[in-house]
Amino acid sequence: MSDISQSPSHRLFVAVATPDAVKSEIAKAQNELRQALPERSVRWTREHFHLTLRFLGNVAVERIDALKEKLRLACRDFAPMKVRAERIGFFPERGFPRVIWVSVCDNDNQLAQLHRAIQTSTREFTSEPAENEFAAHITLGRAKKIGRKESDALAGFATRMRQRSFGEWTVEGVELFRSELRPDGAHHTLITKVPFGGTV
Repeated sequence: MSDISQSPSHRLFVAVATPDAVKSEIAKAQNELRQALPERSVRWTREHFHLTLRFLGNVAVERIDALKEKLRLACRDFAPMKVRAERIGFFPERGFPRVIWVSVCDNDNQLAQLHRAIQTSTREFTSEPAENEFAAHITLGRAKKIGRKESDALAGFATRMRQRSFGEWTVEGVELFRSELRPDGAHHTLITKVPFGGTV
């Protein structure tokens, strides 16, 4: 029997896609932040504005079809859901921020239920630690060198954008992506779309 650890693998994650109109509004806010902070202080997300539900890490290529089926089963009991992107926030909330993000919300807590379903259904395909708490967000950037001055600037920016909305859309399923790390950043390739099984 061949050693599965030697099998070809892909670095995968499961996410909710964001429509172009919402991405455009998020990009505007990101540009405003970039102008307010030194370029060296943050590694900015480049165009891939999506809501990650589960980072899986390396998954053997031969197991991807089984993963797709697990995702299909996890999504069959969900109906399309209305969500909205709004306001800027940080992780952690206190001290020096490490991750800058846009919040994604829904009125019926369906995103949190979807997150739990995806975590459960993909457990056997990953050794990555599970998230104990889910805060739906789209990452704008990750801090590299943040000092007090930059931290204060971000806090002020977040306060000014507390009421800012980036748009609403209907989520109709999840998407499985391959992520390839290259010198110019991560490149994402869509592997498959998994629709919800219900109707609005």
